[in-house]
Amino acid sequence: MAGVMAELAALEDPKARAVNERHGDDHGVNLGSLRAVAKRLKTQQELARELWRTDDTAAKLLAILICRPKAFERDELYVMLREARTPKVHDWLVSYVVKQHPQAEALRVAWLADADPVVASAGWALTTERVAKRPESLDLAGLLDVIEAEMRDAPDRLQWAMNHCLAQIGIEHAALRARAIDIGERLEVLKDYPTPPNCTSPFAPTWITEMVRRRH
Repeated sequence: MAGVMAELAALEDPKARAVNERHGDDHGVNLGSLRAVAKRLKTQQELARELWRTDDTAAKLLAILICRPKAFERDELYVMLREARTPKVHDWLVSYVVKQHPQAEALRVAWLADADPVVASAGWALTTERVAKRPESLDLAGLLDVIEAEMRDAPDRLQWAMNHCLAQIGIEHAALRARAIDIGERLEVLKDYPTPPNCTSPFAPTWITEMVRRRH
C-alpha cells in the first residue's frame, strides 16, 4: 500500500494537475500512467478498498481500475458514490464499477429518485446507458417530461447528466427526436459551452443532429 502511494506521488505532474483542476479534479497523475500502474497490479480487491479509504483522488481512480466490481455490496456502492467527490472519480465509479454490478438496475432506479443531485446524476448516467443499449420498459416520453421540467435549473453535474440523456434519446429514438431537439432549443442548456475545434458541442440539438448525420 505505502509503495503504491509513493508511486502515485512520484507520478504527480503540476501541469497535469492544473489541467485537471479546471475540470474540478484535484490530482496531477496522467491517466495513461495511472492505467499502466493498474495493468501491472492487476485485480486486487483488498488493495482497492485500502486505496479508496485514503480519500486521495489518484488513489481512488486506481482503486476503481483494480477492483472487482461484483465484490461490492449494493449499500457499499451507495456510500462510495457519496464519497466520490470529484467528477472523474464519480464518472469512473459509475462507468467501470456500477454498470458492471448485478444490482445496477436497482441502483439506477433508486438513485434516479434521490434528493442528492450528485447521486441523482449517477442515476441519470445509468439511465442514459439503458436508453442506448436496453430501452425496453423505459418510459422515454416520461424521461423527456422530467428533463423538460427540471434540467434548466438543475445543479451542474445533474444538469450535465440529464442533458446527456436528452441527447441520447434524440440520437437513438427517431420517433422522439423532434421533441428532444425542441426541448434542447427551448431550454438552451450548454448552448454556449466552449467546444474545441473538431469536437461536437454538448448542446443537445447540435449533438443529436451531428450524431444522426454521422450514422447516415
